[in-house]
Order: sequence, then structure tokens, then C-alpha cells
Amino acid sequence: MITDNTPKAIDQRSAGVLLHPTSLPSGDLGSDAYRFVDFLTECKFSYWQMLPLGQPSHGLSPYQCLSVHAGNTALISPEMLVKSGWIESIPTKNNFPDRTIALRQAWNSVDQNSAKDAQDKLSRFEQLHAHWIKDYALFLALKAEHNDAPWWEWPEPLRDRNPEAIRQAESGLEAEIRFHSFGQFIFLSQWQALRQYANVKGIRLFGDTPIFIAENSADAWTHRNYFLLNEQGRPSVVAGVPPDYFSSTGQRWGNPLYNWEAIQADGFSWWIEQLETQFDRFDLLRIDHFRSFQAYWEISAASQTAETGRGVEAPGEALFEALDTHFNPLPIVVEDLGTITEEVTALRDQFELPGMKILQFAFDGNPDNPYLPDNIGMEFVVYTGTHDNDTTVGWYDDLPDDAKERVGGYTNPAETRMPWGLIELALSSNAKLAILPMQDLLELGSEARMNLPGSLNQHNWAWQVGWHQIPEHLAERLSSLLQACNREYTNAQHPCR
Repeated sequence: MITDNTPKAIDQRSAGVLLHPTSLPSGDLGSDAYRFVDFLTECKFSYWQMLPLGQPSHGLSPYQCLSVHAGNTALISPEMLVKSGWIESIPTKNNFPDRTIALRQAWNSVDQNSAKDAQDKLSRFEQLHAHWIKDYALFLALKAEHNDAPWWEWPEPLRDRNPEAIRQAESGLEAEIRFHSFGQFIFLSQWQALRQYANVKGIRLFGDTPIFIAENSADAWTHRNYFLLNEQGRPSVVAGVPPDYFSSTGQRWGNPLYNWEAIQADGFSWWIEQLETQFDRFDLLRIDHFRSFQAYWEISAASQTAETGRGVEAPGEALFEALDTHFNPLPIVVEDLGTITEEVTALRDQFELPGMKILQFAFDGNPDNPYLPDNIGMEFVVYTGTHDNDTTVGWYDDLPDDAKERVGGYTNPAETRMPWGLIELALSSNAKLAILPMQDLLELGSEARMNLPGSLNQHNWAWQVGWHQIPEHLAERLSSLLQACNREYTNAQHPCR
């Protein structure tokens, strides 16, 4: 049944595009990011949604990060370093910008020249972020010092954060610690400039945060008591999900699980601080895998798949009471996909949190399917597909004929080819907010898929758009669609936060 509840986090009927910054042609926060904001503005979108901005702990996955606070310095734009006067020219390697060298050059110009204004700004940044930046910078310096070994393989005094060992490390690695702190300062400076530009243009930034942390992270090292880790820093149980739509063997993520008793005893301060960082960057935030706040899937660390495990209850109600009280309002969307129980739905609805509806899940022939357009209420965010789905073209091409007929009953493919049939369904739905992956707007097939869950596919997280792929009249077509569906951005809408 469709309800008329309006989600607190979303104040207007609106639409946006899902595109991670790494999928921009340059893969960073430079001129391509500003050009994408201009494209969204021309189309009359209101939101730019992206994946987590953290520094990946290994590979490219933004859902396995070195810190819940730190930004990915690979997103720093050398072009913007030049424009801001940090470096004179862009260093290159194999004819590509070398971001690592560029950041080193910028730091050297500050460190060696003792530029007082820059030093003062960095010091203010470090003071403002004192609860995490020094530990994170030391963590990175120690990782390099120990040939990138994970923290649980470091010498025991450092592994266990012996105060004297930490003091000596801070003294001996002072230069590297300041460099890594500077990297975060530059990341945040470039991010804030982009956010200001987007907000002035009427574009709200819609972020994402993983529910779990990576074991090889500054968070696990500095807050070991908040996670189920043994004396050597290793887990006996890890996170994942049981078999579902995405994988017949489930997904063994391998993240350490929370020691919820310790986190709750501290008033959920660790989660509050994490979300404060995210709300400094975003106007709206998606929390990944919401169902684990009610009950999570616990897998033996020795198991190679997620097929065997058990559900364990979590203190979700107490957590969200604390978050709702602290932030008031709480501008989040929850990823409530997969096997969702009545208890998970009740937790979501108790705090009036918008959930997600994915149209690619809708056409199994069940008239009560909650993802069917007729069954989607205002209190949801509707997607054609997410970063974990195939593109709509790829999905439709793989559908059996009977499912294509069911899709055609809604979209009339004789008149509207894919992916536009599903795009129009999303925009015309009752959901308050509709989000469209950029790949769908460009009519791309499976070759442009962002991620194949539960796999180590070499193409995961690697897709990038080219400006040449954007048709000449795409913005005009989209703005007309948004206007017809009463989702276009206008100056009459509420201003960004």
C-alpha cells in the first residue's frame, strides 16, 4: 500500500544522478567535477549522489577504507593545486598526472619555505580534527615504515599502542605525519570548494557511508575495544550477508564486527563523530546495509563464504535515538535492500528514515512485489539500479522473455526503448526522490557496470565516463522529463544546507 508519509530528510519532489568522482574522466575533484555540476544544473537535477569518499584500504573498493574520517587523497586534483598556487605545474608519469608527486611538491613548498599562512591553516585544521587526524597520519606513516604490513603484524608495542612506543614513533616520523595531515587538509579544502560551487548552483551532495570498517584501518587500530578482535588484533567472526539476489553463496565481506556493548557504553560517540564528519561534507547521506543495525550476519573468520553464519541482534533503536537527538534532523537515507524483516522495517519507520526501492527488482510477476512502481510510496528513494546492479541496458538484455513482457506492461517498449522506459518509471513514481545512475543516462551496457558484488572482478570500481559519450541534446531531454514529472530544480525550492 502506498503511504503519504513525507521523509524528513528530503523536502522536495526531486531527482539526482549517481556518479562516483573516480568515474569522472579525470577521476578527481578538478574541473571535470565542476563540469559535472554544470551538467546536473542544466538538466535541472537537485542531487549528485556518490559512493564513500574514504581512502581504500586495498584495491579500489570505497567500502573498505583506512578511516571513517579521512578522504581519498587520490581524488585531489593536481590541476586545482596549480590554480591554488600550491605547485607551479602538474608532474606527470607515463603522460598522466602524478597525484602523489604533486601532493609531495605542495607539501615541500609549505614545509621548506615555512609559509606562515599555510602553516597556520594546517594547524587550525589539525586542531579542528584532533580526534582523528593525528592517529590517522601516524597510522599511514607506520604502514609505510613497516613495508605496508597490516597493523596487527607490527611490533607488539606499536600494535598494542604502548604509550612510549607511540611517543617515539611520533617523534621519529614527525615529517611524514605532517605530510599525511597536509594531504587531508588539501582534500577537504578541494572538497569544500566543490561543495560550495554545487550548493550555489542548487545541487545537493548525497554521500554514502559503509556500515562496517576495514580490519586494516586506523579505526580498528586506535579503537580496538569497539570491535570484536582478539589480543593479536584478529577477528574470530567477520561481517557479511547470507545468500540473496546478488550472490547464491552470500557475501563474505571480512570486516570486523562491532563490540556494541562497548560502543553503547560510550554513548555511541564513535558513530556520532563519524556522522559529524560526513555531514560536514554532504547534504544528505546514505547508510549502507541498514538491516545490520537491527541484526547482523556473523560468519566464522575461518569460513570462505557467507553461506554458514548466524544472525545477531544489534542495539539499533538505542543508536538511532542517540543520533536523532544529536543531529535533529537526521538527513540520511537507509539502504534497506536484501532480506528485510518486520523488525528492520519497524526500525526504519520508527525514525522516519527514507528507504530505497530498486526498479530492476520489481518484475518477478508478484503483484505485491514492493519494488513495483504501483507499490512505492513517497517515503522512499527510487533507483533504476544501484552501483551493485548491472546497468539497465545490461539487466534488460539478460531478462527472460516473460520478464521482458512484464516490464513492457509498465513501460511500453514499443514506444520507449531501454533504459528510458525504466528511467521514466523512476521519475514518474511516487517516491520523493529519484536517483539515476549516469550509465543509464548514457544508455550503456554491462561493460559500464560499476561493481559485481561478491567478486574480485578486475573491472569493479574502474568505470569512467567520457564527455564525448554525452549526447548533444541529453540535457534538454532530461530537463523536459524532470519538468513533466514535477522533479525539476527551481529557485523556489528550499536552499541547500
